[in-house]
Amino acid sequence: MAMAEPQGPKKGEKSKAPEGRRGGWLSRIAPGVRGAFSKRETPENLWVKCPDTGEMIYRSDLEAALWVTPAGRHMRIGPEARFKFTFDDGQHEVLPTPPVVEDPLHFSDGKSYKDRLAAARKSTGEQDAMAIAFGKVGGVPAVVLVQDFAFMGGSLGMAAGEGFIAAAEAAKARQVPLVVFTAAGGARMQEGALSLMQMARTTLAINELKEAGLPYVVVLTDPTTGGVTASYAMLGDVHLAEPGALIGFAGPRVIEQTIRETLPPGFQRSEYLVEKGMVDRVTVRKDLPAVLGSILGTLMMGRALKAA
Repeated sequence: MAMAEPQGPKKGEKSKAPEGRRGGWLSRIAPGVRGAFSKRETPENLWVKCPDTGEMIYRSDLEAALWVTPAGRHMRIGPEARFKFTFDDGQHEVLPTPPVVEDPLHFSDGKSYKDRLAAARKSTGEQDAMAIAFGKVGGVPAVVLVQDFAFMGGSLGMAAGEGFIAAAEAAKARQVPLVVFTAAGGARMQEGALSLMQMARTTLAINELKEAGLPYVVVLTDPTTGGVTASYAMLGDVHLAEPGALIGFAGPRVIEQTIRETLPPGFQRSEYLVEKGMVDRVTVRKDLPAVLGSILGTLMMGRALKAA
């Protein structure tokens, strides 16, 4: 009787190597070498792309340059980095922001407002768009308020309004100046008229600061637009701006469509607004602490002389 011939792999199947010979020729020649070439974990966000030139910048180099690209673009930064760069030696005390009623209108635009808040809090690590801290800027004690554009576009809502008022009250309690770094796309539509009310409330807080004879300095960063520009961003004793920052009420595209005219080059950018008298000075990020310290020291000196 004929013996059955050994069958090879069926069509579509791969033949399996003997148990002791798996892993390819390299593992057979030098078994310890294969592990040396295993895939390594690559850190995320190791490189950052310059928005202007497309150049890939090593993240640690960009951080060392205070998030200013070689092309001069002042990239958007959050409260943690801003406090670190602004206060002397980065030393500061974080102050709490008051809690507010969340989603008072039960708003949904395809996604509930509560879900949007939760997503923003998870991505930024902040409770809302405002963060407050106290420390010394150029040797002068001051309260600093930072508006975070990464949190729902830095939009002005009830929490942001309460944060601003809390910062103003902290400045009054400590008898120190208030410095605000603005960055916003406007009012928070999910809160309707309640967000618009914050324009008046923040204005009243500024008036109380001025009645107390305390300086209020605004640093305009990219972008500062909408109701923020129409309220506390333009009520400072001194207005500084970072280079290239977009500053205005309505955006350039909306203005062009409305007036049906082409806007001049650099319209609504900080350099253009210095020429028109809307901004006092454009200051690069690395110089901001020294410039702010000089301004605050001068203004507080005048207050001390007046009190004497």
